[in-house]
Amino acid sequence: MKIIEDYFEFKKYGTNIKIEILAGITTFMTMAYIIFVNPQILSQTGMDFGAVMVATCIASAIATLIMGLYAKYPFALAPGMGLNAYFTYGVCLGMGIDWRVALGAVFISGILFIILTLTKVRTWIFNVIPNAIKYGTAVGIGLFIAFIGLKNAGIIVESKATLVTLGNILNPEPLLSLFGIFLTSILVSRNVIGGILIGIIITSLIGMIFGISQFPSGIVSLPPSIEPTFLKLDIFGALNLGLLTIVMSFFFVDMFDTIGTLSALSSQAGYLDKDGKLPRVEKALMSDATGTVLGSLLGTSTVTTYIESASGIAMGGKTGFVSVVVALLFLLSLFFYPLVKAIPTYATASALVIVGALMMKAIKNINFDDYTESIPAFITILTIPLTFSIATGLALGFITYPILKIFTGRAKEVHWLVYILAAIFALRFVYLSG
Repeated sequence: MKIIEDYFEFKKYGTNIKIEILAGITTFMTMAYIIFVNPQILSQTGMDFGAVMVATCIASAIATLIMGLYAKYPFALAPGMGLNAYFTYGVCLGMGIDWRVALGAVFISGILFIILTLTKVRTWIFNVIPNAIKYGTAVGIGLFIAFIGLKNAGIIVESKATLVTLGNILNPEPLLSLFGIFLTSILVSRNVIGGILIGIIITSLIGMIFGISQFPSGIVSLPPSIEPTFLKLDIFGALNLGLLTIVMSFFFVDMFDTIGTLSALSSQAGYLDKDGKLPRVEKALMSDATGTVLGSLLGTSTVTTYIESASGIAMGGKTGFVSVVVALLFLLSLFFYPLVKAIPTYATASALVIVGALMMKAIKNINFDDYTESIPAFITILTIPLTFSIATGLALGFITYPILKIFTGRAKEVHWLVYILAAIFALRFVYLSG
């Protein structure tokens, strides 16, 4: 016990093992929904549901453990919401790319993360990317995953006349999804710990009671095999020039999300120094980068730091031991596969919608008084959900931004790297159309 207290410096941070354990449990409760949601999303690509569930738990556990033991911060990691949707709907289903190749793209982006983190270039890149693109991407992803949640629930359906329209919400599954969305909204609004998870479980139970879905065949079992996805990535296939934008999209979205999340969590926990910088930031970024690489090898989409870690910090968690507790709980979750498998899609729709709603707060950081900032942000926000592609929205935002600056006599405001990225994204459209 003393070894733990000394290693994590409990006295320095004014905490104890009881507080750290409770904080770890709290953080896990707020993000455990990913164990249900991630396999449901990725399995639509043809990936094995059970293998993805195991990959999700193991990748989350290892990445979070690295964060706790190496960076010594109470931040938890798991496959990112939005990135898993882009992996499935944008890359695999939208572009017809095999999931093995998509995993290869995730792996390459992770290696790129590691290289740029070791050279300390990653933070520099983040700082030169316009806020309009960073925050516009976050908001666009929020709309994207919320739209997917409504679509999967049957609340929004296809229409020949208007592309999309309202489905028959009096059908059992859409009706239960609406119930889940309202219930989860209330729980989250009342700051109930694990509100999203509780909403999923209650909605599932109601559906099972009324025979809309089946009760689980059991609660505890040995984990399913990870063999169907383990080391099945196709790295060489992902090196195709046409997939460059996909790799860059995985890279940029994860970078925006991770550094933004780290900044928010560090500010809340009081970790930032007098200059507003996070000590050991490269170690925290390396935890994220390593998690992405390991996740792709195991069989899951990009792993990133979760803002839900704020719940554990609010409970008094101060050190990396919080992350160790979260990691152990992810590993324990491996033995609850029958329960995970029984959770229906209509029950997890609420998680997608609510997480999407929470991501909308980034819009307040966009300068709407400056049209050269707001219009590129708006184009990014609008085109991500409408094209069902983060890559397309990100590309159009990058292209629009420097063009507006040039033709308004403000070209010097744009960093040279943004011009290069805009050219690369533009060439990507030319390549695809050719």
